[in-house]
Amino acid sequence: MAKAILKITNLRVESINGTVLVENTSLELKPGEVLGLIGESGAGKSTIGLASMFYARAGCRITGGTIEIDGQSIGDLSADGRRDLRGKRIAYIAQSAAASFNPAHTILDQVCEMPVIHGLMTRAEAKAWALELFKALDLPKPETFGNRYPHEVSGGQLQRAMTAMAMSCKPAILVFDEPTTALDVTTQIEVLVLIKKLIRDFNTAALYITHDLAVVAQVADRIMVLRHGKMMELGDAKQILTAPTTEYARALVTERAASDKLSVAVAPAKRQPLLDVQNAMGVYHKFVAVNNVSISVAQGETVAVVGESGSGKSSLARLIIGLLPRKAGTVTFGGRELSPALKQRSKDDLRRIQFIYQQPDVALNPRQTIGNVIGRPIEFYFGTPRAEVKQRVAKLLTQVGLPEDYAKRLTTALSGGQKQRICIARALAAEPDLIICDEPTSALDQLVAEDILKLLKKLQDDLGVSYLFITHDLGIVRRIAHRTAVMLRGQIVAEGTTPQIFAPPYHPYTERLISSVPEMRVDWLDEVLARRRRAQV
Repeated sequence: MAKAILKITNLRVESINGTVLVENTSLELKPGEVLGLIGESGAGKSTIGLASMFYARAGCRITGGTIEIDGQSIGDLSADGRRDLRGKRIAYIAQSAAASFNPAHTILDQVCEMPVIHGLMTRAEAKAWALELFKALDLPKPETFGNRYPHEVSGGQLQRAMTAMAMSCKPAILVFDEPTTALDVTTQIEVLVLIKKLIRDFNTAALYITHDLAVVAQVADRIMVLRHGKMMELGDAKQILTAPTTEYARALVTERAASDKLSVAVAPAKRQPLLDVQNAMGVYHKFVAVNNVSISVAQGETVAVVGESGSGKSSLARLIIGLLPRKAGTVTFGGRELSPALKQRSKDDLRRIQFIYQQPDVALNPRQTIGNVIGRPIEFYFGTPRAEVKQRVAKLLTQVGLPEDYAKRLTTALSGGQKQRICIARALAAEPDLIICDEPTSALDQLVAEDILKLLKKLQDDLGVSYLFITHDLGIVRRIAHRTAVMLRGQIVAEGTTPQIFAPPYHPYTERLISSVPEMRVDWLDEVLARRRRAQV
């Protein structure tokens, strides 16, 4: 029987103020094995993943336990010894790709850097291996893709590039921290297939951190359920998914299963147009990201925009708010045409359309307290006195499911899901008429995401706020969107009420999206691949 390549015993991680983040957690990982770590936001999943490299976030420290790789305690190594392990023997794929790349260097340079530094490859060999990885990850024009800078590609493409960067040294252990969070369902399948292939071909061990049980079901041999930094349950993947023994694990499984059921949102009785986009075109340099798009959102309505990574979803949102120059067409809001440029719009125009970004790590100032982050739009738009601002911030924190005393914390002390809730609270602080939500629940576990969706729905019911909801999660679309638009290569290829979009006959691309949504069973991915192989014969 193979020995464990990674062994963590009685791990304890604390913040500098003494808060216990992970307590008495142990695990073993053998070559070729995948252990899934699941649990709600703040459960300690990413903290364990980082600790496997003997690393802790700023403001945190490992205060107990041992971490061993190949029988060697990492804690006993010098700083240089640990540095030599990281990247070469164990590599980390972070949740936020945009925060993990240096914006001043090309993607290719950053993917090639690690194997060259560790002396594993020459620059030419590293470049040839990077191109192989780009092709395997289905990145566009792989021969030239690496010449781009991080800000010049979509979030999903950047996430795949970071996967290539982690694999550049062909490490023995991979730590996947939500690697498919930013990916559409069609690309997600390809990445999951690649992960399984790499693990099989190189006998790689992996920790797979996620909040999506359907995704972890496709790659994990075993699953550990975490809550409040403690292990709640550990078992075979199929057992956890079909017969969990703890109440919390059962709640996670039940909620994920419920998200697959069709629950159509009731559309407003009358569509009173609030946002109306007609024949809009947006261009990055010479690349047409939004091509002749027309879409409208009514008062009190939720319109979802779905499509694969790079289809133009986020570019459309940026065009609407004025961050992407509009080369043609019109954007009308409240019956009045908006200026193409953000800086030419009035303060009230800015207030009435708010934005929740896909990547909270790069949307929040790490040097500002959460109270200042949320309070700034209240002061800016309404001139509210400081004492009232604090009260309003406390109320918003409660609304998004966070304690009031979080107002004193820095955003760096929060998990990815908690940071996203801060972004939602900041958008709500401006009391907008329209909120553009760019994957607002992608970083949240199933239970917390459900709470956020309920909150957004309640705000819509109480205040009549409208949402343009950009997502690749079709389960969410089914549940919250009154209307849905499907984008492909910068154009809308299908649009209508959500029941119309999700009922046959489908547009061919819509059918492909629907068939790519993972199901919560361990053999789903293998069945999909088998069907595709038969179709190609």
